Amino acid sequence: MSETNAADLFRPPVNRAMRTLDRDAFRKTFPISAAVVKQNKDISSLRQALNQSNDALNIPRLSLLQTAPNMPHNKCMLLRPDIKHDYPATWSPTLTEIVNQARVDVVPYDLVLDYDYWSYDQIMSAIVPEENQEVYFPKRFTEVGHVLHLNLRQEHEPYKKVISEVLIDKSNRNIKTVINKLDNVGDENAYRTFKYEVLAGPDDLMVEHHEDGCLFRFNFAKVYWNSRLQEEHRRLVEKFQPGQAVCDVMAGVGPFVIPAAKKRVFVLGNDLNPDSYFYMRENIKVNKVDKFAQPYNEDGNAFIRNSAAYLLQKPVQAGYHDTAPKQKGPKTTEKRKGSPKPKEFIIMDRPQVFSHYVMNLPASAIDFLPSFIGLYTRSPVKEALNGADPRTLFAPHTNNKLPMIHVHCFCPKFPTTEESETEILGRISEKLDFKIDRSMMKELDGEIYDVRDIAPGKEMFCVSFRLPAEVAFRE
Repeated sequence: MSETNAADLFRPPVNRAMRTLDRDAFRKTFPISAAVVKQNKDISSLRQALNQSNDALNIPRLSLLQTAPNMPHNKCMLLRPDIKHDYPATWSPTLTEIVNQARVDVVPYDLVLDYDYWSYDQIMSAIVPEENQEVYFPKRFTEVGHVLHLNLRQEHEPYKKVISEVLIDKSNRNIKTVINKLDNVGDENAYRTFKYEVLAGPDDLMVEHHEDGCLFRFNFAKVYWNSRLQEEHRRLVEKFQPGQAVCDVMAGVGPFVIPAAKKRVFVLGNDLNPDSYFYMRENIKVNKVDKFAQPYNEDGNAFIRNSAAYLLQKPVQAGYHDTAPKQKGPKTTEKRKGSPKPKEFIIMDRPQVFSHYVMNLPASAIDFLPSFIGLYTRSPVKEALNGADPRTLFAPHTNNKLPMIHVHCFCPKFPTTEESETEILGRISEKLDFKIDRSMMKELDGEIYDVRDIAPGKEMFCVSFRLPAEVAFRE
């Protein structure tokens, strides 16, 4: 009997009428058999033999080795449910042999499983309607610090209290609060926050969240955060190189800013939400990246228009200690004593131009693209350059390329990828007043990356392309 088939036999008691969680109702006894080990020194070899012969009971989260019934000083091994203690015809040759060798006795065993054993899926499957269970209890949710965040539908309403309590019990031990989102992010305000209800636990949404070695502290009720974007945060940050300058226009509490600054990338992070700005500033401090990250609290369009001048008007240096390279040659007595390696103090100058712009506001980021028109021909840039031609900041006059723009957006699901890309590029072209099609994307080092599905008919993309010179230097 396979592990999957065995597990199917051990299901919790069904109670379709339950609306208030009763943990005691999930205690159930299963009569099976067990092999009592006569000498503890044989446990290892017998375990191996019974596993190889497929006699052992193997189901998730249950130890094969238990205390023998009525024999507190002996151990027993649980046997699969079709083996009967009083019917040797159900025994395998291996089990028969070790019984004949007087190494084990096969005895009846009452396997008691309770609420603590069953998984979230098993508990909910025993409560919600049997038909179409995928509809009646959610299997997708996100964890942010000690908060578990649900998006419940109307079908979940009768079970929401049970769902939340079971999730607290069955999720990792850090979960203390379960909330349900009551509206769509961004529909009520420009800060991407949402109304919510607390389903279980204290109404405490001040969280500490760890992501890729960075610590983020924020009030989840006052800022935007999406743990499902962790891979997207990582993907873009990997494109940034130490010493580059990056402009994050809709930075939130810093999921791009902090890991990029840890790579010694100079980052200017902006968010319109004062609370996001506050926590981004705090996260910069707590992660000790203030030499490389600078927070702003401005309108996104104004921030883009002024961003090029910020780098030119405010030269910045960052210094840090770096471990000196290993020197070849015989080890000295001092090194053998374990003295610390000498460290070199390195000073980096912030570049005069950005290498990347990040615009992670998929509901409306494309609408901010007109602010890139004439990015380097506006008066603040001209003043900072004392009237010099801004084209001299870039190749072929320097090694600098025009910046990459990474703009996130939503798109309806189309039958083909080509249709999705055409729709997105059409919107981008309209906002930039410059046609960018699929062939032009190759010239602009472009990429359209499918980030994730948002809903059955909706996808999130990140469109990356190098800012065209015709747009950047337009008067």
